[in-house]
Amino acid sequence: MDFRSDSVAAVAERVRSGEQPAREVVETALARIDAVDGVINAFTSIDSERALVAADAIDAAVRDGRDPGTLAGVPIGVKDLEPAEGFVTSFGSAGRVDDAPADADSVLVGRLRSAGAIIVGKTNTPEYGHKGATDNVPFGATHNPWNIDYSPGGSSGGTAAAVAAGMIPLGTGSDGGGSIRIPASLCGLTGLKTETGRVPIVGRAMPGSGLLSCNGPMGRTAMDSAIALDAVSGHDGRDPLSHVAPVVSFVESVERAEPPTRVIWCPTFGFAELDSQTLGVCSSAVDALAAAGTEVIEIDSVWDEDPVQQWLVLWVVSRFKSQGNLMGTPAWDQLSDSIRPQIEAGAKRSGEQYARAQDYAFELNWKLEEAFETAPYILCPTNAGLVPRMGHDGTINGVDTPGWVQLTMGLNMTRNPAGSVCAGLNTEGLPVGLQVIGRHHEDPAVLGVMKSLEDVIGFSDTAPT
Repeated sequence: MDFRSDSVAAVAERVRSGEQPAREVVETALARIDAVDGVINAFTSIDSERALVAADAIDAAVRDGRDPGTLAGVPIGVKDLEPAEGFVTSFGSAGRVDDAPADADSVLVGRLRSAGAIIVGKTNTPEYGHKGATDNVPFGATHNPWNIDYSPGGSSGGTAAAVAAGMIPLGTGSDGGGSIRIPASLCGLTGLKTETGRVPIVGRAMPGSGLLSCNGPMGRTAMDSAIALDAVSGHDGRDPLSHVAPVVSFVESVERAEPPTRVIWCPTFGFAELDSQTLGVCSSAVDALAAAGTEVIEIDSVWDEDPVQQWLVLWVVSRFKSQGNLMGTPAWDQLSDSIRPQIEAGAKRSGEQYARAQDYAFELNWKLEEAFETAPYILCPTNAGLVPRMGHDGTINGVDTPGWVQLTMGLNMTRNPAGSVCAGLNTEGLPVGLQVIGRHHEDPAVLGVMKSLEDVIGFSDTAPT
């Protein structure tokens, strides 16, 4: 059994049929974690005892003829920004590692658990998910399984690295500015940021990235994500922004996937500087889609300026809302050097600036809809630049720049579904992602297009770890 080639569906079906015990599946995951995570550092905590108890309960259900769920026996990791009962939610922060364990699951985790998934541990994340690389003070840096001299991205880098390295077949992520798509791209996975609200986020306050945020599962392929998304999608009354489950299921959409009739190809989106390798790899993938019969309509611009400054207004205000209470306390000095300026910037933004940033999000959405009148899907690179070396930004044509992630953030402002598919490898043998963007509430269809891209690109390499 190798989670880099065994699908989530195959693992669950073997358990459901009684062909393979859930305990054996979990033991395989724990052995793999023990073998490689000392190098990758994807997990912040492991609870093998509880995981094996849960596996035994699944096996008992199978023996008794009870339905163990569509994800029966599938080992998962939970990003350390959301609660999983019995685990500390540290948020990657030195000031939170001694918090009491969570007494309840998030909705996402609870629904995965109800579907038979088994939590083996929590996965690493930058402090409060505040950047596109995964490192923090209490747990250190997570490495990219394709090459440990490079980052897996962030902020769901721990989950992405764990899946890419074959430690687990499935995990959870969240995305407030690209935090599912960026690490999926850098680790060679198919990762979808759903329509915001497709998976409920429950709490007595907005999450740390406010209205920008969504959460969901991360797997190796479109079908891996589809099975999990069908298990976790749907309204919860405690989240006033959550949606009902889609009429067409994610699995059905992936099963019947075929190349779309028309797509827009807008490499720079109208504002981005692209690394030449990024452009070359993604262009080849788009050419493969055209060869499969899709009409590719290339345009110069969807948005005429980089939305990052307005995205930052929304982001830093949410950072101040969530961590501003630490200013002037001993806990302030425990925060990482890179998050404190974000909190301080949020303290200086006015209510008018925040409201105008929301207006700007509506303007971005208007322009997207104008583009969608030409074709129902828009393609562009997931990241403008190449994979960052550990401790550095990604590069665009050899130059370190924070702009390497500028193509993901605006889609959090508009709330549209957007996902990343591996288009191929750069000259360093590291993955490059192609981003697929769809209309509101069309996330199952977007995942179907991502599956069709998997098929026409034919990328099947796995991380060499």
